[in-house]
Amino acid sequence: MTTARRWPIPLIAVLAAYLVLAAALASFVPLRDEARDWGAPLIPGGWMAWTFPTALFFLTIFLLLALMAVWEYASPGGNPRVGLLRFETTRGDRLFLSLLGSAFIHLAWLGLVGSNLWWALALSVVYAIGVFRYV
Repeated sequence: MTTARRWPIPLIAVLAAYLVLAAALASFVPLRDEARDWGAPLIPGGWMAWTFPTALFFLTIFLLLALMAVWEYASPGGNPRVGLLRFETTRGDRLFLSLLGSAFIHLAWLGLVGSNLWWALALSVVYAIGVFRYV
């Protein structure tokens, strides 16, 4: 079986693992007044405030790295190219640039607008699409 025919299996495995881990994280969210308190710490008294959104954020970064590995398995080489920045970038470089830029977008949004980050997330997705297309 060629690589082109085998890549859906790792893709499905990565997505299934993400869903299982996200569901497991959701099961650890504490209850308050018989409803899930999504902003409460997952580890009471822990050294860091591991809330569900924080844990899901890091799980999503792991998902993106795993999806990049599947993409490299399906199409080796990374397709290096020279874009707007005038230096050669690979898919991994563009993922790093999009994650770094998204962090700055979210920090600027928090500082200038407030804590409702849904629009910052939308802007970050548009930014990442632009980075993968033009950089």
